Amino acid sequence: MKKHWLLISTLCLIKLIIHFAGNGHYGFHRDELLHLSAGDHLDWGYMEFPPFIAFVSRTAHILFDTNLWGIRLFPTLAGLAILILCCRMAEEMGGKKRSVLLAGICILAFLPFFRNHLLFQPVAFDQLFWTLGFYYLIRYINTQSHKYLLLLGVVAGLGMMNKYTMVIWIACILAGLLFYQRSRLFKEKWLYIAGGIAFLIFLPNLIWQHQHDYPILKHVSKLGELEEAKLAPFAFGREQLKLPFTLAVSLIGIYGMFADAQLKQYRSIAIAVLLVFIAMWALHSKAYYFFAAYPVLFAAGAVKLEKIFIRKPVWNYVTVVILILPVLPFIPDAIPVLPIETYVHYKHKEPEADGRIKLTSDYADMFGWEEQVKLVDSVYQALSPEERSRCFIWAENYGEAGAVQVLGRKYDLPYPVCSHGSFWLWGPPKTDESICISIGIEKDVMERTYKDFQLIRMVTHPYAIEEENNIPVYIARQPIRSLKAKWKEWGKYVFD
Repeated sequence: MKKHWLLISTLCLIKLIIHFAGNGHYGFHRDELLHLSAGDHLDWGYMEFPPFIAFVSRTAHILFDTNLWGIRLFPTLAGLAILILCCRMAEEMGGKKRSVLLAGICILAFLPFFRNHLLFQPVAFDQLFWTLGFYYLIRYINTQSHKYLLLLGVVAGLGMMNKYTMVIWIACILAGLLFYQRSRLFKEKWLYIAGGIAFLIFLPNLIWQHQHDYPILKHVSKLGELEEAKLAPFAFGREQLKLPFTLAVSLIGIYGMFADAQLKQYRSIAIAVLLVFIAMWALHSKAYYFFAAYPVLFAAGAVKLEKIFIRKPVWNYVTVVILILPVLPFIPDAIPVLPIETYVHYKHKEPEADGRIKLTSDYADMFGWEEQVKLVDSVYQALSPEERSRCFIWAENYGEAGAVQVLGRKYDLPYPVCSHGSFWLWGPPKTDESICISIGIEKDVMERTYKDFQLIRMVTHPYAIEEENNIPVYIARQPIRSLKAKWKEWGKYVFD
């Protein structure tokens, strides 16, 4: 790496500059608000995800409070680590300067990574743990040092504490290792020690899942019922084809690990990646889950291409141009490097009949939250001090609840109550429920819950996603029924 530190640093700087330009634009995404809210309720598990992201959230809060750019620095740093590891894997596989360059360029040219390394979600860290795991496996193959097996166990354990898809990675890696030196590794005690380390790291979440009747199984089941899941097999394959040039490099990488004399020692990795692809396709996984496997394929493909072009090295640079030029116009779609008005003009978007401008779901989910919280705060501050002490805020979904909890910090709003997702875990109102400010709760629900309720305003935003437009905010008094009495029963519907 010392020989190539300047090259790798330059590639990292390019990625960092793009993120610096985009990370602070627009607002928090709905899912970011949920993950940041989990940081206020540290536990060994949550309804939708393992606990790693919550501990990162707590750290982010301590360092940056609710600063958008600061919070998003964490997934961006994970993305930079992935770029460095991709280049390092190319070196470990025998690549020289040109393969290191090509491997890093593949990371920059793979547009979904900009989105993945922008949002404060488990995705960026999942990709990091996969990439780090592949790196340690390559280091073990090269050195036969047991240290790397133990490090592999640590990475596997932390990866499962971040995202459950790590289980697929572990299973496929073990299956791939059956083809490494005729499965000799399975006779090594160090492999089982590494497995024990991974299990011990993951054990607290496993215990938590058992104590809460395995909510992850209910979550997966609910996702399977959605219409999008029925289309997942086709979407999964189509998504991999959207960037044909980086896909070509990854396919060359798989070919090289099977056919190239120098790369054949890494054949078990190629087998593992193919098994991951098959497993995720069969399980109707979301397409971006597989993106974590690309960095190791980019590294192998870069090494193979460097060898193919050994007598005509200029073609390495031609490949770099072919990879990077076609994606440049689409960077504003992947990461908000442009102010929203400039982006709307850039994409030639026109208002619809209701005045809304339809953005991609990711971008649309970054708007409207601040306006919702400001309105809730104006209602809350209009109450007397005695009324505020008895008031609770009731949100319909985790996006609205997360907005009140995270953005409401600067207004000193109380934590919201919500029966959606992990918010259900954090309980019903702690007041007597006599005064309620609701956000997103529909009129028919308010009629069944309160005798006296008044619509304050319907919240709209021209850029917000459709489901967060025309959101009602009510103030209500004189409860008919207690949310506390219904709370346990509502646990059946947390994923609806």
